[in-house]
Amino acid sequence: MSERHRVVVTGLGLLTAVGLDVEQTWSALLAGQGGVAPITLFDAADQPVRFAAEVKDFDPEQYMDRKEVKRADRFLQLAMAAADQAMHQAGLEDHTAETPDDRMGVIIGSGIGGLTTLEAQHSKLLERGPGRVSPFFIPMFIADMAPGMISMRYGARGPNYATVSACASSAHALGLALRSLRNGEADVMIAGGTESTVTPLCMAGFASMKALSGRNDAPGKSSRPFDADRDGFVLGEGAGILVLETLEHARERGAPILGEFAGFGQSADAYHMTAPVPGGEGAQLAMRHALADAGVSPADIDYVNAHGTSTPANDATETAALRALFGHHADALVVSSTKSMTGHTLGAAGAIETVVCLLACRDGVVPPTINYETPDPECDLNYAPNRAVTRDVGVALSNSFGFGGHNVALVVKRWEDG
Repeated sequence: MSERHRVVVTGLGLLTAVGLDVEQTWSALLAGQGGVAPITLFDAADQPVRFAAEVKDFDPEQYMDRKEVKRADRFLQLAMAAADQAMHQAGLEDHTAETPDDRMGVIIGSGIGGLTTLEAQHSKLLERGPGRVSPFFIPMFIADMAPGMISMRYGARGPNYATVSACASSAHALGLALRSLRNGEADVMIAGGTESTVTPLCMAGFASMKALSGRNDAPGKSSRPFDADRDGFVLGEGAGILVLETLEHARERGAPILGEFAGFGQSADAYHMTAPVPGGEGAQLAMRHALADAGVSPADIDYVNAHGTSTPANDATETAALRALFGHHADALVVSSTKSMTGHTLGAAGAIETVVCLLACRDGVVPPTINYETPDPECDLNYAPNRAVTRDVGVALSNSFGFGGHNVALVVKRWEDG
């Protein structure tokens, strides 16, 4: 069997509640700036939860023409913007001379897809009848339109599809893109995730199941992973896109190498629709597979970007899983949840947080977990409370766990030529 290809990262794109690009987001995260605020995307006066982590001041016409914008749900607009940023950094906007179209693919995850469009068109159906439903409703709503439209923009005719596994969606997208490159199916993969579900129905649904924080009087303090007083997650929106390449291809074209994508592990809890299995056995299994895939040991990991949603069950279970897997080394880890600042971006979270891991490796600093005030005996790791931590990060792990029991862990490394 031939040696598998090493995979490197050559482009990054981000839009989050704390920034409209990678460096703006990264600066805000390191400064501990939260992006949670009262909802502005719709009138939330009658909602039980009236705050979220919205992407602010986003102008899709910077990335798409006006006609495209009108025919694209917000989740797709965010995806196109993040892809544009990543492809620009990678130097692949006009790639045909270096990469044949059929050697470039796109895999984008979204847990829900075009929910804004679905709600608007359903209201139109009820109020004005079926004849007034937009002919663009279906292509605006379906989740696979994100990889479809990105492939059309860049002429990418390689592997192309969407992944849907709730909050693990974009982590699955990245892991499967890694496999496509290793297996020789492509030389370049555009991969990541996008989500925009700050809508009346989504907010009401999550609030009804008691998943959201209810701190309407203090939105900025609402997302508090691992804190003893956590009371639920904060819904966020955003997109994260990475350009991945085989090392051979990146070197041949002299591309900037931002880090190495080294490992992918996945598992299922096979336990409950929404609750993690006690003890975190499923999470442990995904992390163990990712470490083995990357060829690293638990002692090699310096930083864990935790799933860390700020719900009572998730944070305690993830802590238990980390302790069980890492043993004594768990006390040497720096663990943080950037969801304390970005909110929980559902299907986009894995990709956004993998970018964070790559930047931590690049700069030797770990972003904090903000709003950490009261220690929880069940959550007893170093969560980088409230301040960024200077740390030589050679290898980082990103965790993503989704409703339905979907678990994904990804390993990235600081780039070292050799």
